[in-house]
Amino acid sequence: MQAQPQRQKNSIVEILKSKVSLAPMAGITDYVLRSLIREYSKKCLLTTEMISAEFLAQNRKQDDILMLNEDHHPISYQLCGHKPWMMGDSAQRLSEFADIIDINMGCPVRKVVGGNDGSALMRNPELAYDIVQAVKEKTDKPVSVKFRLGYTAQEMNFVEFGQKMQEAGAEFITLHARTKAQMYSGHADWEKIKELKENVDIPVFANGDVKTVEDAVMCLEQSKADGVAVGRGVLGDPTLLYRIEYFLDTGKIISAPNLSEKIEIMKHHLEEEIKLRGESVAIKFFRKFYPFYISGVKNASKIRGVLMTEENYLKLLDYFEYIKNQDLLL
Repeated sequence: MQAQPQRQKNSIVEILKSKVSLAPMAGITDYVLRSLIREYSKKCLLTTEMISAEFLAQNRKQDDILMLNEDHHPISYQLCGHKPWMMGDSAQRLSEFADIIDINMGCPVRKVVGGNDGSALMRNPELAYDIVQAVKEKTDKPVSVKFRLGYTAQEMNFVEFGQKMQEAGAEFITLHARTKAQMYSGHADWEKIKELKENVDIPVFANGDVKTVEDAVMCLEQSKADGVAVGRGVLGDPTLLYRIEYFLDTGKIISAPNLSEKIEIMKHHLEEEIKLRGESVAIKFFRKFYPFYISGVKNASKIRGVLMTEENYLKLLDYFEYIKNQDLLL
């Protein structure tokens, strides 16, 4: 959990040992979830939560985001910001931890876009270009960019934008196949990713709506991407990245965890959050995960209501056992 010595530079091909990566999710892909996913997949690319260059520049604490163990490698640290010099300095700071420095140009959330960060950069390709170059100047680690199809359906500039990012020095791209305006609604247009793949010479990972092994296979077939970046699909199922990898490597399916196994994973996840944050804070923090772990359970709304209000750890454990031992599957 301590900072690691600066790692030697590896090429993007050496780092991408898997066709599967964890997509960054603010408040979700924390140290604990990254560690939990690594218990199953030993080679997927992990990615941190989005890290604000502004916060780093002000030396504001983001220790819980920066944390890693040596077995987290390969890992990408994702930066968010719009000031080239600040992004460069932040990349330099993160280089002691990261195998890849990823630049967020895809977040659609209002407070991020309102600060000219995230998807807002797709409307300013020249500034985006300057940011990639500034980061390249301050790190010897490969630089990647995550972005969307465009700001709106009328502004789909993902091919030209991707080409410009490659020209600026990006060595890896992750494309979320929605526009900023779509947020997370509708369906990801995986076939659009194929257009980008045909027009750049660097690896492209497809992102959006990959929630099962079957989704991943279909996404790769339609997008012709080099791999898939999985975000919301890991919620309630940290085994998913490994199961996708296993199928791509062997052609064999590993079944998703059953209810009993999911409850055990949930308990382990909560225990690790408590170790990191303390019991009271962790129990409140963990409430965002309950709906995903109990998805598909009878009376899920009632069960969720109990879980979301309970603050006693031992009572939570008792209730986990109750859920596990009931015939609650739909």
